[in-house]
Amino acid sequence: MATRAPHGPGPDIRPRSAVSTGVGLAGMAGLGLWLAAAIRWGMDGPYAAMSAVIACGVPMILWSLLIDRVHRNPTTGIDWSAPPRPWRESLDVSIVKLVGLWATWGVIAAFYFVGRWYWQGQYLFAMAVLQGLVPWLVALSVPYVLWLDRKLVEPRDGAWHFGLMLLGRGALADRARIVEHARSWAVKGFFTAFMISIVPGNWMDVVQRSLPSLSNPAALASWLIAVMFLIDVAFATVGYLLTMRPLDSHIRSANPYAAGWTAALICYPPFILMNAGGPLDYHSGGAEWGYWFEGSPRILGAIGLVLAALTAVYAWATVAFGLRFSNLTHRGILTHGPYALTKHPAYLAKNVFWWISSLPMLTTTNSWSDAVRNTAILAAVSGVYYWRARTEERHLSADPDYVAYAAWARDHAPVPRFFGWLGRGLGLAR
Repeated sequence: MATRAPHGPGPDIRPRSAVSTGVGLAGMAGLGLWLAAAIRWGMDGPYAAMSAVIACGVPMILWSLLIDRVHRNPTTGIDWSAPPRPWRESLDVSIVKLVGLWATWGVIAAFYFVGRWYWQGQYLFAMAVLQGLVPWLVALSVPYVLWLDRKLVEPRDGAWHFGLMLLGRGALADRARIVEHARSWAVKGFFTAFMISIVPGNWMDVVQRSLPSLSNPAALASWLIAVMFLIDVAFATVGYLLTMRPLDSHIRSANPYAAGWTAALICYPPFILMNAGGPLDYHSGGAEWGYWFEGSPRILGAIGLVLAALTAVYAWATVAFGLRFSNLTHRGILTHGPYALTKHPAYLAKNVFWWISSLPMLTTTNSWSDAVRNTAILAAVSGVYYWRARTEERHLSADPDYVAYAAWARDHAPVPRFFGWLGRGLGLAR
């Protein structure tokens, strides 16, 4: 059962974050240099986009290992002080684990094969990249697992238990560990393909544009927003690719609640409900902010600046994860950066952005019914993200570190304090 944050006073000092600020800055430096080079020489192709992910990830790996020394964290489960296990002792475990790991990849590959959406549109690039990576992953997994199992405190993880079951030794396997293993890899398999699929389009949206002038505030804001989304996508893709114990970026647990999975998956294809024509499409008869204020350059510039700032907060929330971004998982508790302001900076910034950019109460058809429907549907979309936030809190509250952070945020973080004050003023909270 999840533990709720205590109602008494929280800690006065903000709990330590699992990720340093420096690792995100290192990733930003690498990504920024590659982006500048790509714009200078017109490198707008899909593999230049994937190279941006590498340019973002490699500096973060180096910072994490050389500066933060995350491989020494107790949470990695690796004992560097003890001598490695003898090969004879660890080899049997490693073989069983490799059976479970390769079988897991086989299940994910079968899911990709069956899912028609993976073989059309932007997903075609993701499938090409993943097919190219498969031989390397299989080959490198052997020395990696053989080496790591000699150093792990407990090498018998979910992949090992799954391997036992496949080898007909299910009586010795822990089914709860197998289920947790399946949940973790379901997250990784589903979201990795999605993130890779959107990398090229996002990259081209920035590299192929000329930097707009200050005299065109709408175009400048649009370009800045595209840059922020590029940053978000690059960091998030790195996070899904690098779930590794030596980087302390492995998945501690995946969300065990069906409500959490439902709330998350309806925000992503192929299950997305917010797309054009979907049940949560709030754009019927509507227009974006640039349409409504086209004749008012000052208002246009002010709104554009606000929207760019909101997208910057959204990107900042992803950068703060460093190597660890992922939906539906626990990979360490963040308390720094935007998470010192609110527990859910990305969701808050994203939803405020949508309300300002779409202005659902205004319609080009002058239809009051469309205006009411759009406003109600966008309110429902915001409700979905509130639902996501609550299910994530329920999952993370099983960790005492999150309980301490939530208690501190309630008493000290500006956004929770504001909503607490507002609730007390309205008589909704004590």
